[in-house]
Amino acid sequence: MQISLDTSKNPEQGSPTRSLWYDRIWAAFIFFTRLPFWRIYQPKKEAYKTVVEHWPLTGWLTGCVMAAIIWFGSMALPYPIVIILAILTRLLITGALHEDGLADFMDGFGGGGSDRQRILDIMKDSHIGTYGVISLIIYFLLLFFALVSMHPQDAALTVIVADPYAKMLSAQLIQMMPYARTEETAKNHTVYRKFNVIAGISLAVQGLLPLGLYIYLMHEKTDWQMLVFLPALVVYFLYLLIWRRLKGYTGDCCGTVFLLTELMFYLVAVYSLR
Repeated sequence: MQISLDTSKNPEQGSPTRSLWYDRIWAAFIFFTRLPFWRIYQPKKEAYKTVVEHWPLTGWLTGCVMAAIIWFGSMALPYPIVIILAILTRLLITGALHEDGLADFMDGFGGGGSDRQRILDIMKDSHIGTYGVISLIIYFLLLFFALVSMHPQDAALTVIVADPYAKMLSAQLIQMMPYARTEETAKNHTVYRKFNVIAGISLAVQGLLPLGLYIYLMHEKTDWQMLVFLPALVVYFLYLLIWRRLKGYTGDCCGTVFLLTELMFYLVAVYSLR
């Protein structure tokens, strides 16, 4: 997960003035997407330390865009093509930010053995290795077949929910462990702050509100306990792995946990809806 924070676009970003609440939301959309939000408004630099607190909100955007493509596209195009277009659209919106993190994570953990520093060095290397390529192929195949196995209406509703819920769960990494690098050696030169109570409640609402509506609408068709529990279990086991190897998280870890958690949500949904 890599992005450069170019503070030269706005001289006020270097100001010590405290960021406002909407600065944090703008920073999240600028950080996690490639849409030109920065042309509309430039938040203070310190707001980027809080972007994970509003990560699920960006999932509302990407989830709704994918859902619209699946819902309306299936009326005019073959369904497999529609699913591919939906996946490609999200990649364009996010700049493949999370997928890049997955590839770096797999290269680092696959090729670094138990050497913490070597894992971190490999993850920071911009080149993709064998583990990264294989992991992306498997991930996209599973994602494609999971979505194409659902009815278009069910798939559209599911992507709206899975994206923010998985991001809410994955955001817990920054509460559970410290950052594995220093701010100077971080890819984006930013270390996320830990949540306070208000931020934690806001994060929970962002992730659980769509899930609650989904369970209400789909409770007769889905096993909601599995939808809630199994993605959380994925987060827990990945947390154990990351803690054992790195004793801390990185942005690549957050992106990887998000994608694999979301994928588990889709697989459970396919099982429930069959």
